[in-house]
Amino acid sequence: MSGQFSFSFSGEDIEVDDQIDTKSDPHSGSQPSASTSAFPVAGKPLLPATSHDIKEMLSKLPSKVAFSLLDVDLDGQGNIKLPRRELWDVRVQIMAEEEEGETEPGLGNHDVKTGVYEGGFKSWESSVDLVKVLASSQPFTSGAKKFSKIIELGCGTGLPSLALFQWAMSSTVSSVTFILADYNPSVLQLVTLPNFILAWAIHHREELPILREAFSPEDELDLTPEILEAFQEFLLTRGISLLFFSGAWSSEFVSMITDAQSPGNGSDAESATVVLGAETIYSPFALSSFLQTILAILRHEKAHSQVAEVLVGAKRLYFGVGGSLDDFVVQAREQGAIVKQLREETEGVRRGVVRCVLP
Repeated sequence: MSGQFSFSFSGEDIEVDDQIDTKSDPHSGSQPSASTSAFPVAGKPLLPATSHDIKEMLSKLPSKVAFSLLDVDLDGQGNIKLPRRELWDVRVQIMAEEEEGETEPGLGNHDVKTGVYEGGFKSWESSVDLVKVLASSQPFTSGAKKFSKIIELGCGTGLPSLALFQWAMSSTVSSVTFILADYNPSVLQLVTLPNFILAWAIHHREELPILREAFSPEDELDLTPEILEAFQEFLLTRGISLLFFSGAWSSEFVSMITDAQSPGNGSDAESATVVLGAETIYSPFALSSFLQTILAILRHEKAHSQVAEVLVGAKRLYFGVGGSLDDFVVQAREQGAIVKQLREETEGVRRGVVRCVLP
């Protein structure tokens, strides 16, 4: 089995003009061939769980990044603009760094290459669904539930976490930890971290002269040492931690996530942990692995008297690959979780968002 397949999505990414890719119905395009599979490649080890130091990641950034803004309509509650580094800009960086040209597997013609690349460079519809669900809870506002720890599994471009980051910046909340995990370390380096820097820079653009001068009319941001230092100073001052992890979901991965030090977290009785996952259950193997991971995290948080919930956004059916949101709900309930549907999309590709908690 090749372990290489496409979901038959017509677009390279979610369109910037707020028109979500409605042509991505798997039933409307070419179907995956019988040789495709969403299971690990035989004889090929999965990437090990690895933590990444943010200072080292910052040192590897290019001198500037190009970006666009995704305008998300929050169902009558206004809108939010989420910055995303342009894919063409990522390609330019990779081609400049690789002697043999573009070699990053995630920038080819396939949505996923099992055991090689898990789709993190693209923004998927369900990640936007999660943003809308999170907005309805009005996080970080007075009287609302306070998320002290945000864990996004399979984060990719990190849209849900970016929304929470922006809302946190607009509030007085402090001591928030973002744990950002993707199978591919290159995704964390090339898009996840730059997107957080962009979100911070755009939010503070008018009040910091150094940022006003760093933006170009072509929607580019200079990443000078002074800019990166100011970004780190902001995180330190506000008590916001960004922790990055890569590799396959495993017991080692869970231990690395749960052992991560989160200064100031866990002591507030009103705080909570939220685990986010968008498009993480596209195959039976991915579904099972993801479910075991989130249950282990929920059990750990419960054992430490921390309120925790999981929000999962996914398609009703990943045609030709085998994963489905309904299967996830059934299996989660079989293993003792309480699952509630929060959102359903019936136009275009059928999708949903569910909440999982332990009793």
